[in-house]
Amino acid sequence: MDERTFARLAEEYAARLYTVAFRMLGNRADAEDAVQRTLLKCFAARRSYSPRWAASTWLYRALANVCIDELRRRRPAGAAAPPAPAPPAVEPVDLARARDRVPREARLLLALRYVDGLSYQDLARVRGISINTVKSQLARGKAILKAALAGGGDDGRP
Repeated sequence: MDERTFARLAEEYAARLYTVAFRMLGNRADAEDAVQRTLLKCFAARRSYSPRWAASTWLYRALANVCIDELRRRRPAGAAAPPAPAPPAVEPVDLARARDRVPREARLLLALRYVDGLSYQDLARVRGISINTVKSQLARGKAILKAALAGGGDDGRP
């Protein structure tokens, strides 16, 4: 992929990548950093891009890895979950708290499915998992969100 093609691709997907990153990381600065790191990594690897993958799948997979790395960096191994980030002014507090209860893999899949409309097959490709795993993670994430928003908040965590 040449530089001009990559620039058009980055421009086309930047806003969508940001939305997914924000849903994963919970704040503007980290989401912007994640998108920048993703685009830099993809730009550096653009010559190894294979057209057998959809360009969007390639970008989302890279973004998912960057976001998951950031979430792991935030929480040392064995440490308790960090406090929920402050929600943005445009998002209801209850929704932000409910979202933060969802495990990161399910949160990522929910964001890609319902923000960007990726199919189950695309989600499976992006994450390198089976379609059945995608379906079960989405169902789990939705159930946790529903319980948290209903006030139950019972997501199986202590």
